[in-house]
Amino acid sequence: MTLRYINKIVYTAGITAAFFLTSCEGDLDRMPETEVTSASVYADFSNYKGVLAKIYAGLAMSGQEGGDGNPDVGGIDGGTSNYLRQYFQMQELPTDEAIIAWNDGSLPDIHNMTWSANNEFIRAMYYRIYYQIAVANEFIRETSDEKLASRNITGQNAEVSKLYRNEARFMRALSYFHSIDLFGNGPFVTEATEVGVTPPPRIDRKSLFVYIETELKDLENLLKDPRTNEYGRADKAAVWMLLSKLYLNAEVYTGQPRYSDARVYAEKVINAGYSLMANYGDLFLADNNIGNNEAVFSVNFDGQHTRTFGGTTYIIHGSVGGSMNPGQFGINSGWGGLRSTKNLVNLFPDPNGNLDKRGKFHSDGQNLEISNVFSFTDGYPLIKFKNVKKDGSQGSDTTGDFVDTDFPMFRLAEAYLIYAEAVLRGGGGSNATAIQYINQLRQRAYGNTSGNVSSINLDFILDERARELSWEAARRSDLIRFGKFTSGSYLWPFKGGVKDGKAVEGYRALYPIPDSDLNANPNLIQNPGY
Repeated sequence: MTLRYINKIVYTAGITAAFFLTSCEGDLDRMPETEVTSASVYADFSNYKGVLAKIYAGLAMSGQEGGDGNPDVGGIDGGTSNYLRQYFQMQELPTDEAIIAWNDGSLPDIHNMTWSANNEFIRAMYYRIYYQIAVANEFIRETSDEKLASRNITGQNAEVSKLYRNEARFMRALSYFHSIDLFGNGPFVTEATEVGVTPPPRIDRKSLFVYIETELKDLENLLKDPRTNEYGRADKAAVWMLLSKLYLNAEVYTGQPRYSDARVYAEKVINAGYSLMANYGDLFLADNNIGNNEAVFSVNFDGQHTRTFGGTTYIIHGSVGGSMNPGQFGINSGWGGLRSTKNLVNLFPDPNGNLDKRGKFHSDGQNLEISNVFSFTDGYPLIKFKNVKKDGSQGSDTTGDFVDTDFPMFRLAEAYLIYAEAVLRGGGGSNATAIQYINQLRQRAYGNTSGNVSSINLDFILDERARELSWEAARRSDLIRFGKFTSGSYLWPFKGGVKDGKAVEGYRALYPIPDSDLNANPNLIQNPGY
């Protein structure tokens, strides 16, 4: 049974119903509580995969019930607070790649880059990260060698339990990576932390970098070999990819460049037997789990069993509106929210994807210029994620509410891009090989060699990352790394809340620690500027 479908067990059959995990909004010092003791869940090895699936599903789902009912994190609607939905918004909405038409609460402040420490969407992301860490800690704590032995879980079952434990450690490291990137510092808890006794200590950005690196360096020897685990579960290549991304941004996180390490780990992924999907668009369809040898790590969705108004359901519904036909996207209606700015559109030869197939936008009835943020017809929606299969049929939910499309958290194409950038930044390697990797991406995009390049520089790499990875939750981190996120050297519509864009305060390269958690935990320190 693959992890893509085991979420059905978690959310409908209720194998982990005894693992009732409470909301932790506003109370991060409290670890997840149980109404039935952990011993009753972990005494039976047959429960372990269901609990592990809960950890993976934490990126995709909002709580124990389908449709985002009874969310794990309180204080905000379940679908709205969804982990992937918020991560997408934190990484895309304050950039040139995406803008949203909705005037929901403080949501417009994200693109305008005028947010405060009371922003409910930033708060939702923060609590999602630390809730996910808390759930992983609980599983890691309860599957120690000592506890396995005390429960007479031995032999093959013990070995499988240890693998599950190490996958949970990867998932914890992934959330800590999101924390170091978005917030810099924050509370720090592991399986060794005594539960519910005192507020957790603060960890600074440099120390958190060391922790994540140390964990991943250990895990690269403990997880399954690349492409040997179930689709959607972590293996050694997922660890290498996360290390590569950590090292690529090390200068931002610690002040010390680690581009050679970024290149080395990108090469590990490149040499691990992955291959590019033949057609770029197939990466973002309802059956993108089938025949996909490019995905290194994905967040899995299923219209029958992982029903959420977050994740790719949000991305697909949210980017359909105006004169667009929802049926062509495998959904029943568009929510009229997400569009791109002209900056993204202008990176491609034409807005219809006739040349570079990655650059498909809906322009009929749309204005390229954005004069009114709240008008869906201002700005071009990016046509990328769809809830249709390669044969054109709709995803599994015939109502058209929920989608099957998996989100590619890591894929081979980004390893190529990391390699090329690391080479250009002095990380060793071969410039010729870097160009070769870039041209492989462009040959797929153009369908021939007409888009090939003979030389590359860093400005080109930043643009190529946008062309290849648009709406894949990478843009904010990229703009920060290239020094263009807050500065006036690069502007886009309504950057800083001004139609033509303006520079914003440099401190906005980090999001604030929510005021609610500062009040709950005296060990925390607010990021400068807030």
